Amino acid sequence: MKLIVTIILAFSCFAVFSQHILPTPQTTVKVEGTFEFQNSVNVFVEESGNPSFIYLKEKFPNQQFVSVQNKKNANLVFETIKADNIGDEGYFLKIHSEQIVISANTETGLFYGIQSLLHLLPAEKLDGHQQLAGTKLSCLEIEDSPKYAWRSFMLDSGRQYQTPDFIKQFLDRMAMLKMNVFHWHLTEGQGWRIEIKKYPKLTSIGSNVAKGKEQQGFYTQEEIKEIVAYAKKLHIEVVPEIDVPGHSEAALIAYPELTCFRKATETVMAFTPNLFCGGREETYTFLQNVLDEVCDLFPSEYIHLGGDEAPKANWNKCPDCQAKIKSEGLKNSHDLQLYFSKRLANYLNKKDRKVIFWGDVVYHDGTELPENVVVYWWNWRRHKDLALVNGLKRGHQVICGTNYYNYLNFPLSPWSKYAESRTFDMQDIYEKNPSDLENPDPLVLGMGTCLWTDWFVTESMTDKRVFPRAFATAEQMWHRGKRLTFDTFYIRVKSKYPLLKTMGIDYGPALKSEVPENYNWD
Repeated sequence: MKLIVTIILAFSCFAVFSQHILPTPQTTVKVEGTFEFQNSVNVFVEESGNPSFIYLKEKFPNQQFVSVQNKKNANLVFETIKADNIGDEGYFLKIHSEQIVISANTETGLFYGIQSLLHLLPAEKLDGHQQLAGTKLSCLEIEDSPKYAWRSFMLDSGRQYQTPDFIKQFLDRMAMLKMNVFHWHLTEGQGWRIEIKKYPKLTSIGSNVAKGKEQQGFYTQEEIKEIVAYAKKLHIEVVPEIDVPGHSEAALIAYPELTCFRKATETVMAFTPNLFCGGREETYTFLQNVLDEVCDLFPSEYIHLGGDEAPKANWNKCPDCQAKIKSEGLKNSHDLQLYFSKRLANYLNKKDRKVIFWGDVVYHDGTELPENVVVYWWNWRRHKDLALVNGLKRGHQVICGTNYYNYLNFPLSPWSKYAESRTFDMQDIYEKNPSDLENPDPLVLGMGTCLWTDWFVTESMTDKRVFPRAFATAEQMWHRGKRLTFDTFYIRVKSKYPLLKTMGIDYGPALKSEVPENYNWD
């Protein structure tokens, strides 16, 4: 009889603790007991107007929360502490039978504690209309902190324009994954999306150069400020990317005098040798003026300036570029790009900003880049770990986010221009990702994942590419220590499908073996 009771209790406890937190916390210890939410939740916060408490109330507008002055009378406690072992983003989450306590060194840590608590709740409670009364949670104690300080998601708004509401929705999903950097790719050959007051043609012309679906539009400075403020509430830093000298055809159509031969170019989905002229001072003045306004809009410590895929055919023929190479004692046109990059980095250094460049800037020797340069390692398909190795060798911080397997625009099965060689599934990410470093160098700042929108990946197509695979990249960014087996991890991911449905996420298959015949990635 005692054995039967034990089995019943075990299954009962499992039923209550059926939800999983992703990314996986550092340590989770189950303790005896069950916490049950009541009609009214007494909340203790150290200061009125606590942002974490406000965030929680906004999640459950129909739930009654009552602020109390005595911690002992609270069902839910938010408290700041001083703990050396969890850093600025870590937290403790303790669920006991009478009280839930979230403690952290900072408001950011409290926010991530709330995200973990939300993961433990039944998905149907998170639709914005429910009360928590009657919801039971198994008692547990969690200690958690991230592997990396930089955990980014890049969205390409240059090739395809997304609405501000979509961007905010995207930020909400990042917060759920405990990602903390929104890398916003705002300029491309197919569109310039950021309003620059000094150069109005960048948007009046440059935002409309491509004619496909969802390829026209830009973000006003007021819209950008609103998005930055929204992200801040989610403890997400918005890092803008202004891609130069290549991938700039939209800007050069608007201002053709900035090309090497003063002629308007064509808009392209990929890239061309039509670059900002690196030889004329007018180019540097123009870009510095642009960066002045960018810095006014984005308080981020980091500004991304692209630097990838910039063929030098035009620079090799341009009299101004060749004269600049000679006057500055440079080796060649590749060295001119390093000079170009150094000048912009030095300019932003005066504004106390760090500059991110794609790994192309460290493929070749030449002009030494300044200390405020961070290298984003991306091109594993062609250059393997060259950008990682050279970036570290030269003393630069590095962000790991290669196209094997962090580019979530690559589908699980061939689509449009994506052949079989450009497909992968969640198991590939989890078990084979070269960006997932086991013992990263201290200079590795973190890890990023990307959603490029080339070949017309519109808003409605993003969910099935990002989810559920983003759970794997988020796990690699956050979780330290021994990794779960893939089978165990995948079970936990599948437990999140009801949450994705509640959030309105049209998720796709996780594994190649699950892709139905003739699956529609559109």
